[in-house]
Amino acid sequence: MPLTSLTSPFSRRTLLRALGGGAGTGLLAGCGVPPAYVAPGDRAAVDRSATDKTLTWSNWPLYIDTDDAHPGRRPTLEAFEKRTGISVHYVEEINDNDEFFGKISPALMNHQETGRDLIVISDWMCARFVRLGWVQRMDRARMPNVTKYLDPLLRSPAFDPGRGSSVPWQSGITGIAYNRRALGREIRSVSDLWASDLKGRVTLLSGLDEAFALLMQGNGVDITKWTAEDFHTLCDQLEKRVRGGQVRRFTGNDYTKDLVSGDVLACQAYSGDVIQLQADDPDIRFVVPEEGAELWAESLMIPNLARHKANAERLIDHYYDPEVAAELAAWVNYVCPVPAAQDVLASAKDRGTAALAEDPLIFPDTAMRRRLAVARDITPRERTELAKRWNEIVGL
Repeated sequence: MPLTSLTSPFSRRTLLRALGGGAGTGLLAGCGVPPAYVAPGDRAAVDRSATDKTLTWSNWPLYIDTDDAHPGRRPTLEAFEKRTGISVHYVEEINDNDEFFGKISPALMNHQETGRDLIVISDWMCARFVRLGWVQRMDRARMPNVTKYLDPLLRSPAFDPGRGSSVPWQSGITGIAYNRRALGREIRSVSDLWASDLKGRVTLLSGLDEAFALLMQGNGVDITKWTAEDFHTLCDQLEKRVRGGQVRRFTGNDYTKDLVSGDVLACQAYSGDVIQLQADDPDIRFVVPEEGAELWAESLMIPNLARHKANAERLIDHYYDPEVAAELAAWVNYVCPVPAAQDVLASAKDRGTAALAEDPLIFPDTAMRRRLAVARDITPRERTELAKRWNEIVGL
């Protein structure tokens, strides 16, 4: 099917919506409609990669390096095309996970091609695709760089043990951002958000999947194996804090505006956003709380019946070459899923680029890594109940 590129004046982080799961998505993933599931033997199509040197890749806007002098050019992608002879149709069409799910789910549930060989979605949405059998397992023999260089912290999420059906594109941390100068003190833990001098000056993320893990960590919960009881305990606490006026509001990515304007002094935040904010205001800090923070990823997946699977696997492996990963990390400023890229950046001739190698929000140091965890995803059975409770608090 024909795809249309999306252009936008905003960053991908601004476009990302914090969603906890729409009704249509919940119906398929939560209730497990039988026709939606695709058995393993029905997921692959005849692969044309050997004779058709093309592939179509759907990604979020502004989520790949570009040439400053020629914004339409993508250096790392062009390098792949030149080296392999594979032409990549790169489409910036993903604005939020649920919207994209709605766009391609009719084809997938009806055992039809999507017209895409590679997609990038958030891991909590990847979990739905894996459960529904909508993605193919990858051939790691074609991906030696992934095998060698993928960050151990991201190697085996609960939804995809061993990463057989997904590979992180970029990673990030959900932690706390605050204005050190305006607040006049440091923030070290989640519990600091509930201090009296922050009443009405705190925002939390509105999306269930984006928000709950960090707040649970504030209660000392191991988010790799949290329970429904842990969740409802958190909600009981949060309801009281909302009624008491501690929380100013729940936000999507627009929390950055509140923080920059000074309307908010502390908030739940994504590490990649804060790197950008710090370029204009070094008083804005990002903290991985003492209790820990959530490490997440947005991952590459090959949908069912993709016609250029081998080409897609070669492309994924290209981005796990530390030299390529370093070039990408220097542009997108997210947590790099290839730790070996740190040494590459450190050796860069440009001092500004080399300095990125020391940024713990791109390459977390040992102390920070010990406090990071990948949350267990919400199962289909849990989602309806948990989303209802969460949305009542958020006011959705």
